[in-house]
Amino acid sequence: MDNHDKDTENSHDNNAHDHKYVNTLAALAIAPSGVGEELSEYVAEVVRVIRESGLHNETHSMFTEIEGDYDEVMAVVRKATMVLAEKGYRTGVSLKLDIRPGFTEQMNRKPALVDEILAKSTQQ
Repeated sequence: MDNHDKDTENSHDNNAHDHKYVNTLAALAIAPSGVGEELSEYVAEVVRVIRESGLHNETHSMFTEIEGDYDEVMAVVRKATMVLAEKGYRTGVSLKLDIRPGFTEQMNRKPALVDEILAKSTQQ
């Protein structure tokens, strides 16, 4: 390894320590193709990985939402995808991201704000 490689490696290591939290809210659906009509068992494998991640998450009928730092959310998306893909399944992924630096708790705050607006409009 020459000095340029060492400098590049060291600056990369320093950047890892200076990482700034970037709030990311993900809506995620992962499922295999070609396995029949009922996908619940496969989806449960995916959701288990997401829940074990420790990131804030909620599972609904069509998507699971995950909130956390961008890098952590994307690592969970990859791990959850690979739980099926590594078994040889053709795996479809639908992913929508809301990246909002400087914010937290958007999974709870967004619906609460809509509820507040609706409550005000019914009082008028």
